[in-house]
Amino acid sequence: MNYFPREKYLRRIRGFYHSGNLIKVITGIRRCGKSTLMETIAEELKREGIDDAHIIFLDLDQRKYRRIRTADQLEDLITSHLQADGMNYLFLDEIQNVSGFEEVVNGFREDGNCSIFITGSNTYLLNGELATKLTGRYLEFELYTLTFDEYEQMKSFYGILPDSNPMVELQHFILEGGFPRAVLIPALEDKRSYARSVVEEIFEKDIRRHVKIRNRESFESIRQYLINNFGTTTSISNLYQDLRRHGQTVSRQTLTRYIEALIDAKVLYPCDRFDLKSRRSLSGEKKYYIGDLAFYFALNTDNQIHYGPVLENIIYFYARSLGYAVSIGRIGKLECDFILRDPQLSYAYVQVAYTIALSEETENREYCPLEQIRDNYPKYVVTTDYLLQRRNGIHHVNLIDFMKEEQHF
Repeated sequence: MNYFPREKYLRRIRGFYHSGNLIKVITGIRRCGKSTLMETIAEELKREGIDDAHIIFLDLDQRKYRRIRTADQLEDLITSHLQADGMNYLFLDEIQNVSGFEEVVNGFREDGNCSIFITGSNTYLLNGELATKLTGRYLEFELYTLTFDEYEQMKSFYGILPDSNPMVELQHFILEGGFPRAVLIPALEDKRSYARSVVEEIFEKDIRRHVKIRNRESFESIRQYLINNFGTTTSISNLYQDLRRHGQTVSRQTLTRYIEALIDAKVLYPCDRFDLKSRRSLSGEKKYYIGDLAFYFALNTDNQIHYGPVLENIIYFYARSLGYAVSIGRIGKLECDFILRDPQLSYAYVQVAYTIALSEETENREYCPLEQIRDNYPKYVVTTDYLLQRRNGIHHVNLIDFMKEEQHF
């Protein structure tokens, strides 16, 4: 099959295709495209001249491997496929299905004739023995659902015509979400049914198997509350009080455990606050962004787009997909939507808004926090405006054009 290449991830991994001493761990929320990314890597290896016999792809979710559940069974399965001559390229999909897989993977890594790629749908993969036993011997590549630029590229790749109006196309992306499979589903309601099925699959396979959920109703209330309030400053104390007011009586300990389960399953991504004056992270309040916007619209009857948190969610994952670490900035009483740090430890500051064209007050609200930052790192106001402002060296950019051109901050 001709797969859409997720180039922004492939170019990070290519330098390690032939590294037998490093395990390549691909993580990400269910159905974000991890298996397809590995298939794409395998196809690229074939184009390099690696023969099929040396490319071993084992999807441990497939029915034919349903009995492969122990380390010994996994070792025997892999051994039966290995070629004695040359480098083997071993792809293990949904590896967390096998108990004790860590020592098996490490053993084949130590043999030196395997370049190993593994996937898991959640961070349980890296919370176990793999992380403790293989420190410095693996690299994690986190995959997200499609960003807007990838959404447009994938539609073009499969011959799906975008709307001629960029703003309408952005609305389509917001309402449909970025699950790759959903792009190929024509009807919006069917796309939402697919997103709901992903939510259920995450609960059954990534949460309930690993966390004791004594009261599913309480868990779903917490999940729904956080999804409905994504992009809003939240603390455990405030959430605890809000749930009590709505008749949900869960302990703080249970509340914390359920939130951690949603984070581990990559339904939620926490974004911490950082004080720009003291240069320290702030404990307590933080924002949570959702792994895909489809979760909000699939689990609610509301079609109204609240552009503030929606556009923040889009920029948050766009920045993460480019390798930035992301936090929220506080400058005295003012707040900067995002502080971005790239792998070279350079910074950028970003304000996100639907528009600043409504009034001088609206413009000032977005520019003032950036004008308070006393360093020379680049600063951005990102909006959907096409008439762009010039003010104090701050970059005002159009969100749609910026992402479609895959620009970096």
